[in-house]
Amino acid sequence: MRVAGVGFNCMDIYDNLQRYYPTGNSVDFIIHMSRFGIQSSMISAVGTDKHGELMIEVLRRENVDVSHLHVEEGDTAIFKMDLNGNDRVHKEKLAGVMENFALTDDDIAFVLEHGMIHTNLSGNIIEWLPRFRASGVLVVFDFTTKVNSIPEPILPDVDYAFFSYDQDDTRILEYMKWAQALGPRVVVVTLGEKGSIAYDGQSFFREGILKVPVVNTVGAGDSFCAGFMYGVIQGRSIPDSLRIGAETAAAVVAKFEPY
Repeated sequence: MRVAGVGFNCMDIYDNLQRYYPTGNSVDFIIHMSRFGIQSSMISAVGTDKHGELMIEVLRRENVDVSHLHVEEGDTAIFKMDLNGNDRVHKEKLAGVMENFALTDDDIAFVLEHGMIHTNLSGNIIEWLPRFRASGVLVVFDFTTKVNSIPEPILPDVDYAFFSYDQDDTRILEYMKWAQALGPRVVVVTLGEKGSIAYDGQSFFREGILKVPVVNTVGAGDSFCAGFMYGVIQGRSIPDSLRIGAETAAAVVAKFEPY
């Protein structure tokens, strides 16, 4: 199994703390996959600035294939960040070279060499999901907090759909049933400190969190997703995969960086 992160990457910058790090949903996911021992690639674009250089340096250090991480004239995407206690706050997004990112024919051929991809709503690749999935590539999609109608046209082309929500209630359970019926094999919802839920079309599965001192919640969902999908790759059950996700997320929130 080779796994690719496809689409958005950025630099999280905390001006008040004078700290920053390379990230993005798929970047965090793919770094964890590489650490699990899975062959991993990142397909995206960075700018010709120090942030782009750092992104490439970090991914190479993590043994991620960056042969299709394009360097474009301009600025690497950034998110201006802050902390509310230990909870990360997204303040401002500057898309930089990601604004015009699009897959090339060579990128598409490269994606098709992988068994699984991870992407999100900012990845600029939604139009290609039907082709990837029809070719046998498993599609993992992070919808973050978009528990609404936005995912509807995308869900038929997704194998594993991940959402973030705030509580285990009737609304989210009905939403998971609706979403799974549109196409995904499994729908997973992370609930912060309340744990997680997965639904496979027949049963709901729940898992709690591992309590650790929390430094920064950034990357919690991405690391959970990576842990869960690693369990899937290993042929583990949904409960086991939820547990691996929880363990992976616990290790991340106990540090400042998202991996």
